[in-house]
Amino acid sequence: MPSVTAPPVNRDVQAMFDRIAGRYRLMNALMTFGHDRSWRRAVVQAAALPAGGRLLDLASGTGDIALEALRQVAGTRVTAADFSLEMMRVGRRRPGGARITWCAADALSLPFADAGFDAVTSGYLLRNVTDRVSAFREQRRVVKPGGRVVCLDTSPPPATPLRPLVRLYLRRVIPLLGRMIAGERSAYAYLSASTEGFKQPDELAGMMREAGLVEVRYRRFMAGTIALHIGIRPTQ
Repeated sequence: MPSVTAPPVNRDVQAMFDRIAGRYRLMNALMTFGHDRSWRRAVVQAAALPAGGRLLDLASGTGDIALEALRQVAGTRVTAADFSLEMMRVGRRRPGGARITWCAADALSLPFADAGFDAVTSGYLLRNVTDRVSAFREQRRVVKPGGRVVCLDTSPPPATPLRPLVRLYLRRVIPLLGRMIAGERSAYAYLSASTEGFKQPDELAGMMREAGLVEVRYRRFMAGTIALHIGIRPTQ
């Protein structure tokens, strides 16, 4: 896997993901009560890949979305990019991982040609970049005209009667699970805090439009704490 230096501001986050790589999939399943699998299916469906198309999956981690694309769409050629080498090492060892092209990459300066992919997907990327509009501009650049950019990420809990319970779960339960299962309470405390401090779905949709994507829309899952955004690169 080629090496691309990550921005200094991301060094701690990069190291954190390297540390939790071995238990990352298990923790995702536990934290989401197994719903993460259906969200990944929804991401790939939203990408609307043609048979034999090319997909770029950013923040691919251990390759969950990338592998789902291989399962769903015949002949898909998948490039998985992440800034955590350890995450990608775990992913490459998974069944089907050898069918994926793995690449270390900075989401703000992607090492890919313009208009080279039929779709770009990402899972939990945007919380961890310093300039979200620039990240979306890079995704718009590398996707073909008419191609889709699909973003799955956490969202601050909306103002509903469930919000106190959701906050308790984010602030107490998830860090406790992180300590018990992954031996990394601080890492999962960060993930919870970054969820509460992240942009609302409307704000993220506005950033996608600012980056030049059109027909932007989103849907929410899990008491509003997960959002799936879709945008399209204009054909002209």
